[in-house]
Amino acid sequence: MSILVTGSAGHLGEAILRSLKAQGRQAQGVDIKASAFTDHIGSITNREFVRNCLKDVQAVIHTATLHKPHIATHTNQDFIDTNVSGTLVLLEEAVATGITTFVYTSTTSTFGAAMNSAPGEPATWITEEVTPIPKNIYGVTKIAAENLCEMFARKHGLGVVILRTSRFFPEADDDATVRGKYSAPNVQANELLYRRVEMEDVVDAHILAIEKAPTIAFGRYIISATTPFTQGDRAMLHTDAPEVVKRLFPDYKQLFASQEWTMFPHIDRVYVNSLARTELGWQPKYDFAYVLKCLGEGTDFRSPLSREVGSKGYHDTVFEQGPYPAE
Repeated sequence: MSILVTGSAGHLGEAILRSLKAQGRQAQGVDIKASAFTDHIGSITNREFVRNCLKDVQAVIHTATLHKPHIATHTNQDFIDTNVSGTLVLLEEAVATGITTFVYTSTTSTFGAAMNSAPGEPATWITEEVTPIPKNIYGVTKIAAENLCEMFARKHGLGVVILRTSRFFPEADDDATVRGKYSAPNVQANELLYRRVEMEDVVDAHILAIEKAPTIAFGRYIISATTPFTQGDRAMLHTDAPEVVKRLFPDYKQLFASQEWTMFPHIDRVYVNSLARTELGWQPKYDFAYVLKCLGEGTDFRSPLSREVGSKGYHDTVFEQGPYPAE
């Protein structure tokens, strides 16, 4: 099977291509930027370019997108062009070419306002059954692209899997308040409890999705590290998260103290990956327990793949207020 990966110059696109090539599989990368993993340089909104890229391809992994950090630097139309129109071109040309498998990388950001627990309410339990309420143009366009994928699956028999990934980028948090209070590793370790996934696990989910898509026909899955929490923890998570974590991991405070780390005082949502584990056969390896194991051994809790890909950022410009421009 020959696989085309869009967004090959980005974190995930490169990671997927590294893994596919390491497995000896035929794979090519597409991006508007040149990179060591980009075979075709051009825009996914260019129909002729896309058509040529899809020759002799049997499956598409579509990771190319404008992200939340681009909101302040790109127009709403830019988001529609790339995230919606680009996806439509890929879907139409994939069907015209006879491609049978299409994996679309979406985001848990699509849930938007549905994730926000009001003061005094329990943390929100986020499964695939929760209806998204997008908060910005990023979420709106990702949901629109998901809907296009679903339409093509049902109307044209294209095997489609949508993966709503939680955070996996290595850069510092886009919230200046969080950046000012916690180091990036501290934030990312905390987030593996409820809203983050390690890049190697994300890649594994995409490769499984390619294999399962023709049988699944259409599926939408949350891809996030396996949470240790249960629904019974929801109320206390929103009022005293450290106490819940201490009950589940009695040694975490001591291990965190060795790094001068602290736990977030409140957790407002929990992403649940059980459907992906059941239907895709996905078995994520990296979670909070793994973080603590690494802290005890004095090793890096990031996957080797994350370290190989490194930090790419989202802009060529350095901004005065931090790694991301203010919206």
